[in-house]
Amino acid sequence: MREAPDLAALKARYPQAFRVAWAARLTGLGGLGAVLALAAFAMVRLDFSAARILNGLGRLGEFALLMLPPSPEGHLADFLRALAETLGIAFLGTLTAACLALPVAFLAARNVVPNPVLHFAVRRALDVMRSVDVLIWALIWINVVGLGPFAGALAIACADLGALGKLFSEAVETVDRKAAEGVTASGGGALHRIRFGLVPAVLPVLGSQVLYFFESNTRSATIIGIVGAGGIGQYLTELIRVLELQQVAFLVLMVLVTVALIDAVSGRLRRALIGGEPR
Repeated sequence: MREAPDLAALKARYPQAFRVAWAARLTGLGGLGAVLALAAFAMVRLDFSAARILNGLGRLGEFALLMLPPSPEGHLADFLRALAETLGIAFLGTLTAACLALPVAFLAARNVVPNPVLHFAVRRALDVMRSVDVLIWALIWINVVGLGPFAGALAIACADLGALGKLFSEAVETVDRKAAEGVTASGGGALHRIRFGLVPAVLPVLGSQVLYFFESNTRSATIIGIVGAGGIGQYLTELIRVLELQQVAFLVLMVLVTVALIDAVSGRLRRALIGGEPR
């Protein structure tokens, strides 16, 4: 059995391996201290109080009891129509955003458009659209086209156009270039390189991202309905105001079940698109 190397000899031979990185440690401690100080300032500034939370737990329990048992109370048909409208808003908004984001993504990709001015302009435009929350888009479109699901679909389309455009362009930039180079070597032009070299390679990834956004937008469509953009959110806000909590619980349960079903189906589709085995 070999004897363990002498620690002093190792330190003498490899001093850099045993040197204490004080600068890195102090930087890490300083960053942690800054985060804790910022958190403390935010808690004071926002009047955060653990006592208020504890005092409100009893009231929260009362609300939970009033929500049992969940019941549509004769409005099941209306709730189902509102849920279908919510799904329609999410589907149409996601589909519109994906269709618009696909050509914009190629303009924003550096390996497709080498022009730095055009690339910068498209990227910044996507950043602007992505920085505005879907709820703000809903309020804008309600004032433009009026109340209803059409405004909700437009709001989701605008919010997702920025996000999907960014994700699509990043997928195009990171795709394996061998197929595109093969098309170019075979005599293909720029459009042939995009159509036969880039699109088939990125399409599974783009489809997976669109499915994920549809699942997320089902919840977003519920939220924007609260401000009058159609869907089940309108019923939620009205019933909460009049404290019809059993019906509220039934609507929440409907949304949870719907999102779970969409998640299960879209998960299998995503795995199929990217080549994974369905579970």
